[in-house]
Amino acid sequence: MTSPSALKYMSAVFITFSGNCQQALKFYQSCFGGLLQLDVFEQALPGYAQMPLVSGCLRSAKVVIRASDLVHHEGRIIGNYMAIYIHCDDEADRFALIKKLELGKKNRSGKPNATAKLVEIIDVFGVRWVLGLG
Repeated sequence: MTSPSALKYMSAVFITFSGNCQQALKFYQSCFGGLLQLDVFEQALPGYAQMPLVSGCLRSAKVVIRASDLVHHEGRIIGNYMAIYIHCDDEADRFALIKKLELGKKNRSGKPNATAKLVEIIDVFGVRWVLGLG
């Protein structure tokens, strides 16, 4: 993997949460491994039960996720227009990742079609994932 400092541009996923950003990033770290960096706001903010996360970053071999609790003025709106794509090495790799991403969900997807090129799931935080093969 090329080091981030050697790249002129580097792509990452950015997700906003509503007060549970740190919990979500720790969950994704349990799924993907990697290093987690957290920058917590230094003072209480109205509307937040805990100190909000200004910025967080999970860097793993499979994905870079940047996130924050600070949402836009219109609030956090979950839509079906975006998903995070992860390339899986094989069916077993994909199935193991599905089990991790669905941890804590009450309504699980069930066993996916092992030969499908793309499998879509939504995790407990409402984030949509597309897991691909090939």
